[in-house]
Amino acid sequence: MKRTILSLLTGALLASPFAIGQSLPGEQPESAITQSVTGVDLKGKAPVNPETLRVVLPKPQEATLSNGLRVALLEDHKLPMFTLQMSIRGGGLADPPARHGLAMVTAALLREGTKERSSRDIAEQLATLGAVLSASATPSSGETAINVTGLSEHADAIFSLAADVVRHPQFPAQELEKFRTRYLSSLQYQRSLPGFLAREQFMQAVYGDHPGSHVVPPEAALQSLTREDLAAYHDKYYRPNNTILIAHGDLTLKELVAKLERVFGSWPKGEVEAVPLPSLSPPSKARVVLVDRPGSVQASLWVGGLGIERNSDDYFPMLVMNRILGGGPASRLFLNLREDKGYTYGVSSLFTGSTFPGFVAAVTDVRTAVTEGAMHELTAEIRRIGTQPVSAQELQDAKRALVGGFALSLESPQALIGNLLVQKIYGLPSDYWDRYPQRVESITAAEVQRVARKYYDPERLQIVAVGDGASLRKVLAQYGEVENGQAVIAETP
Repeated sequence: MKRTILSLLTGALLASPFAIGQSLPGEQPESAITQSVTGVDLKGKAPVNPETLRVVLPKPQEATLSNGLRVALLEDHKLPMFTLQMSIRGGGLADPPARHGLAMVTAALLREGTKERSSRDIAEQLATLGAVLSASATPSSGETAINVTGLSEHADAIFSLAADVVRHPQFPAQELEKFRTRYLSSLQYQRSLPGFLAREQFMQAVYGDHPGSHVVPPEAALQSLTREDLAAYHDKYYRPNNTILIAHGDLTLKELVAKLERVFGSWPKGEVEAVPLPSLSPPSKARVVLVDRPGSVQASLWVGGLGIERNSDDYFPMLVMNRILGGGPASRLFLNLREDKGYTYGVSSLFTGSTFPGFVAAVTDVRTAVTEGAMHELTAEIRRIGTQPVSAQELQDAKRALVGGFALSLESPQALIGNLLVQKIYGLPSDYWDRYPQRVESITAAEVQRVARKYYDPERLQIVAVGDGASLRKVLAQYGEVENGQAVIAETP
């Protein structure tokens, strides 16, 4: 494995850690690095080593427990540690219509007490074992993720504790109230931030009533949740035959299966129906939405539209296109808006995608006084990448950075687990990640232009701005009729 990594790194221009456009646990949207490249000489670039294109990643060893729990292990004995992630199908996409946030709260309260352990007991035992256990889901995620890390010598005790947390949570009513109070208080702060408001408004513009629109759960839904709701969700979706467990580290498959059978073997399977999703189409027309924050000295701008599903054939062209447009410190948006014009400290583009189409967006925060110039350059770069072929040098630089970042990521257990989860969840070929460098290298300038034109379609482009309405309205009117957006106000707990 180490030899493979070294050969990958040889001659590659290494950029940001590899990131992919998902809403999966363990994965992040492709986004820009915000450090400055002022004064950097970009002339002398080393060529990509041919070995970069010949990658053979470690193959997982797999098994299925008697109750249907699927297990995969990436065995690695370099350190006496292990990391595992359980992915439970459902997530926020399985929330009932009036209960958005149910999966999120269920995951958040798993550690707050079981039949045998109090919340304090769980925290103290984890600390004594030197282990970490966390769980998360979002209102628009397709999975709930449970992450466990610890020393392999304590694996039996850690697995026993984790199994108790996963299988027997009690969801105490008082802990639910505490969580609700803390969360609503944090929402008050988040909604004071123009960037958060812009993201929320952008999701509503792109997704409408689709569950993908929920950045956070609606306050009314959160207020109505009961411990019985959480227990019912847990009973329905937290089933071994609805779960994938992927581990990495200092264990053999025989050891892992034996340990898991001891603590998870009696976990009863159940019938879990596939989560139905409403149909989703791109916005029918271009829109300009303004959320007024009177007196704001800053404007937050989001420009984009509906994107791709994770298993789309357009994924790799999108990956390269995004890198060139706004995926790093050598991207067009960064060099233009920050380095050349000085309009902002940071600007990026990103894309996501899961079991339903994600979104594409170019994002920045600028001073109110320079919003007109920033909007002009932002939209000009979006238009340019969709109408003019990128240069051979830009294309090669983007590929070099993506492959180099991928190489770096292979030293991270979390990245290896995340890659395998992507392959399992979306039914991708078993050699999908082995062929990642070749797939990146095969992308042409014509493909980059095609996906940019398709997904940043000017006829369907959604422009969202949050800032001082008196200053921004005339600027935004140059791009279409300005609609008044509605900032959601968090209720006081």
